[in-house]
Amino acid sequence: MPYAKSKDGTKLYYKDWGAGPPVVLLHGWPLTGDTFDQAGIKLAEQGFRAIIPDRRGFGRSDKPWNGNDYETYTDDVAAILDQAGISGKIALVGFSMGGGEVARFQTKYPGRTTAAVLISSVVPYMPKTSDNPNGVPKETFDEMSAGMKEDHKSFFTGFFKDFYGVGFMDRPVSQEVLMDSWRQTMMASIHNILKAAEAFGTTDFRPDLANFGDIPTLVIHGDADQTVPIDATGRVVAKALPQAKLIEYPGSAHGLFETDKDRLIDDIVQFLKRVERGQAPQETDREVELTA
Repeated sequence: MPYAKSKDGTKLYYKDWGAGPPVVLLHGWPLTGDTFDQAGIKLAEQGFRAIIPDRRGFGRSDKPWNGNDYETYTDDVAAILDQAGISGKIALVGFSMGGGEVARFQTKYPGRTTAAVLISSVVPYMPKTSDNPNGVPKETFDEMSAGMKEDHKSFFTGFFKDFYGVGFMDRPVSQEVLMDSWRQTMMASIHNILKAAEAFGTTDFRPDLANFGDIPTLVIHGDADQTVPIDATGRVVAKALPQAKLIEYPGSAHGLFETDKDRLIDDIVQFLKRVERGQAPQETDREVELTA
């Protein structure tokens, strides 16, 4: 099993599958790189090299006390690339919290990204403020934190039902998917879970958007996402980046890698293939009409 070592000595686990143009797939909170296993297999089969890390504090990576912030998370991605012998350009795919690393990478490591994919991403800014009225109220974050501190094992049992849009009648994923998500979460330490939630709940990525330049960018988001509201995130990014292609999944919740697995993987692969052919998405390619 490949491991990289970060600047502060943290051991970082990652999968390295296939050969070809490298694609780094960055998982969401509070999960592991396992959420991208099927996407990684498909990418490897289609001639890409899939790099799938477990973020520090999660999965099989070390559980350090410090470094639970996006500056360090992004440096960890660079450390994994160094260990994997990848010195050239890469494509970056980030789900939810992982979208923040995609954004911050453009600021810290300019010129290294061939394409960016943001899936149900927290970019550009999560909290509800006067200049971000569609964001998540602070009280919601406070309630989540309190619930996790009281009994995070019980908290995440309910959390994943909202994550996947599971209701009394609507069952978009199996009970086994819910169980596996809980299992992945229990691989993390509660300290890292809480600090990571603080990181994605407070970090402002709006300045990072200016550093995307003309990087081809695909934004995918469910329009029924209650975990990361699309009006504060995906639609904002798509308006801010003229080169972005926005695809909205009607009626879909947050965990698209399971609820819309086949479509999501196909959208990622076809987008990256098009970028490799030099056919970046144009304004006319957008799946959703963007209004001012």
